[in-house]
Amino acid sequence: MLMIIIGIYTLYVLITMYTSVMQIGFINQAKRKDAVLLNDADFVKAGNYAMAKEKMNLASAFVDYLFFIAWMGIGVKYLQENIFFENEVLLNIAVVMGFIVINSVLSLPFAYYEKFVLDVEFGFNKSTLGLWIKDTLISFVMTLVFGSLVVWAIYGIIVNYTLWWLWSFLFIFSVVILINMLYPAFRATFFDKLTPLQDEELDDKIKELMDKTGFVSSGVFVSDASKRDARLNAYFGGFGKAKRVVLFDTLIEKLTTKELLAVLGHELGHFAHGDIYKNIGLVGAMLFVMFGLFGNLPDTLYMEMGLSPEPYVLMILLMLFMPVLGFVMMPIMGIVSRHNEYAADKMGSELGGPAGAVQLANALKKLVTENKSFPLSHPLYIFFHYTHPPVLERLKELGVDINDTSSSSLEGKCEANI
Repeated sequence: MLMIIIGIYTLYVLITMYTSVMQIGFINQAKRKDAVLLNDADFVKAGNYAMAKEKMNLASAFVDYLFFIAWMGIGVKYLQENIFFENEVLLNIAVVMGFIVINSVLSLPFAYYEKFVLDVEFGFNKSTLGLWIKDTLISFVMTLVFGSLVVWAIYGIIVNYTLWWLWSFLFIFSVVILINMLYPAFRATFFDKLTPLQDEELDDKIKELMDKTGFVSSGVFVSDASKRDARLNAYFGGFGKAKRVVLFDTLIEKLTTKELLAVLGHELGHFAHGDIYKNIGLVGAMLFVMFGLFGNLPDTLYMEMGLSPEPYVLMILLMLFMPVLGFVMMPIMGIVSRHNEYAADKMGSELGGPAGAVQLANALKKLVTENKSFPLSHPLYIFFHYTHPPVLERLKELGVDINDTSSSSLEGKCEANI
């Protein structure tokens, strides 16, 4: 059984690395051809950035694979043999959190490289080293506190219920929903500073859009995201009356009022179609399958690993294997998500009036430019990684004439995260 688990993970890593290699080769050729959506200089720069990110992803995937083999071979056993607590609850929390802390520390070099090498080189990073360390420490402390509480709860479920995997799934799924509800408040408290939108005219227009779709929120806020990053973004967070509309200050700076309203119209389309609930449902399905599989592992697996079937071993195995199921589910989630994006685009263009489609198209083009998103990708990479339709396809669906792209270029793909 151990070799089957390792074999499945190995196949996952090989496919992941293969798609990255294909993406790098595709971009390397595409960036030498006629520019698409971007000017020549930005087109090449975006291609170089995309290639650099994929090379980093390749290295990260390989290192993660080595860590996986190490954990399955000696790592989990080492924790089991070297962490001692008479209290079983504390023992389980200590072992699982020890696993999480070690993985977090081992991932820091890649996080640092991305932030202070890649993002600096390509003009994204606005954060200082001190601010990055502060953010990392806050995230670390929050992980320790809330992670320990979750481990405590899962341990209690495992030792008290025969169908522990089902009750654990329901608990974790509830935690996922709670995180979605509290995310804006947590982000505002510990990371970004959120202030009410001061532009009264824009605020009125946004609220008018929300009224058209029945969207009720606790307000429209501006995030000082530019102190960390130059990318453009916006998000709706929370449930019920606690929902917030959050605009990055970079988005307000770069988009016109009509373009901004078109973007928000797109996001309101997601709300009107209940897409957030669909996405949560898909995540729930993935978690259900994951807990179902690992709730019925044969005892031979633990024997082959030289371990006793303790609750903390089950939790660590779940976390180690979660990326594999996420990767398997991604194409399914991507198909559903891309369908939802087209529908949201349609509604966003309709909410924007007669010129709504043009304004949304202009906003999409600016997002590609400002975020240095290379507008072409390998089809295999899209299949496994894209949650949004290619921008060129979205523009064509909106009925916008793309007069700065060649017919051969239209075979390529690109994604914008709105």
